[in-house]
Amino acid sequence: MGGVTNKLTELALRNAKPGVTTRRLADGGGLFLEVRPNGSRYWRMAYRYGGKQKLLALGVYPNVSISKARKSAQLAKEQLAEGIDPGLVKKILKGTCASDNTFQAVAEEWLEKFKHQWTESHVKSISGRLRRDLFPWIGSRPVGEISAPELLTALRRIEARGHLENAHRALTNAGQVFRYAIATGRAERNPAADLRGAIPRPNVNHMASIIDPHQVGELLRAIDRYPGSPLTRCALQLTTHVFLRSKEIRFAEWSEIDFEKAEWRIPLAKMKGRKRDKEASGAAYHLVPLAHQVIDILREIQALSGQGQYLFPGLRSITRPMSDATLTNALRRMGYSQEELHVHGLRATARTLIRQELGFDEEPIERQLGHAVKGPLGAAYNRADFIEERKRMMQAWADYLERLKSDPSVH
Repeated sequence: MGGVTNKLTELALRNAKPGVTTRRLADGGGLFLEVRPNGSRYWRMAYRYGGKQKLLALGVYPNVSISKARKSAQLAKEQLAEGIDPGLVKKILKGTCASDNTFQAVAEEWLEKFKHQWTESHVKSISGRLRRDLFPWIGSRPVGEISAPELLTALRRIEARGHLENAHRALTNAGQVFRYAIATGRAERNPAADLRGAIPRPNVNHMASIIDPHQVGELLRAIDRYPGSPLTRCALQLTTHVFLRSKEIRFAEWSEIDFEKAEWRIPLAKMKGRKRDKEASGAAYHLVPLAHQVIDILREIQALSGQGQYLFPGLRSITRPMSDATLTNALRRMGYSQEELHVHGLRATARTLIRQELGFDEEPIERQLGHAVKGPLGAAYNRADFIEERKRMMQAWADYLERLKSDPSVH
């Protein structure tokens, strides 16, 4: 441990580039910075104790500065001079603070720190997944000691229930927690990264939809004949015209409808997606232009529920929205099986026919669907509302549906 010390400078540390293999930048006295190929940088101190060569982990750079690393190294040397193994001291101290370093503690800290970026429902999903699928098995374990096989065992339990998609989401969340643990100096590696390909990918089952114009006309006529609640019939009619998600339809409020401007402004908090992606669009709401046929549907709904908060109140309480099973059950009552048509599939119906039959461009369609436009131009499209084209599109779509319903030969 002799020789020149304090050889590293802050500039040299900032400019340290990863190579093909792990590099060691010596500061002297056994202290060095380990630079790994993935760009991670760790402070280490090499020392001998009891005739054995050992390494002492001193933290992650830049969270642990060079001055702090040197102070830790100096303390370790003083312990060695007194016949004390600094590695053993670290383990003892780590044990006394174990409650702050468990997977559960780090996960809850991570979730609390970043939850403002997500919708409330997304936070609830992550929290539930962690508590249900990971905390019971690895929650009490020190986050820096969890191995890839140990994490895989927990994920296999989810897989055994047949929930492959949830297993992959749990793996993603675990990886986020481990990366946060590394950044905060409580772990040195991410075992989730070693499990890529360890869990089978689920089969993607798209929601059943109808894209044949003749069948769409039959559906529209079947909806008009629906023998159940008038509000349920109106909800289905509205869904086919505005192709919003079922939840956005069910939670629609009268305060969001502007009859004079023929607009429906849905607060972004109700829309699916990440909060920061929504905020990046520069608007506080998702705008739905209303065709005159939609205005007529809304007027009929207003006569039924206009005195309350929701367009579609529940059957048991007008202070709560319609049940999420109502529209699905209505389709089944009309004779459409799960394999033939799903409520969410009506969005695919609109997207396909507006593009193929009406010839509108993809960008305004995706914008109206509430999708983030992917690719390098995504951010630019997020700032472009295409509002005038969307107004034309929504009226053209309503006119097209009217023709399909009234004349089975329309194509």
